[in-house]
Amino acid sequence: MAETERPVKRNTRQRQAVMRELGANLQFRSAQTIHEDLADSGQRIGLATVYRNLRALADEGEVDVLMAGDGEALYRRCDVDTHHHHLVCRHCLRTEEIEATSVEKWVKSLGSKFGYVDLEHNIEVYGTCRKCQ
Repeated sequence: MAETERPVKRNTRQRQAVMRELGANLQFRSAQTIHEDLADSGQRIGLATVYRNLRALADEGEVDVLMAGDGEALYRRCDVDTHHHHLVCRHCLRTEEIEATSVEKWVKSLGSKFGYVDLEHNIEVYGTCRKCQ
């Protein structure tokens, strides 16, 4: 297998349940909350399995990951296939997907200036939405 190829992940019952749960609620949520919501809906799936599936889905670009202020990872299914950033309400976690072309240009210029290639970055902008003000 070439270095850039990733193995195809099996579409297990647990993976399907996690994906359905992520699709049912588009807010960022912790693995524990997703696990509780799955249990409340009658799904029998272990917390470790939820974590494992969320990490795999994040690695595959199927879900967005946001680090909460306390360092906990929050997950959300994202329908945008291209690179983007988020504007997040720090109270209710309402999220807007935003493009930031000036940021993208700045990142490229930094790479050029210092001779870096294969750049990656994540930018989350936090504030208070109208509803929470």
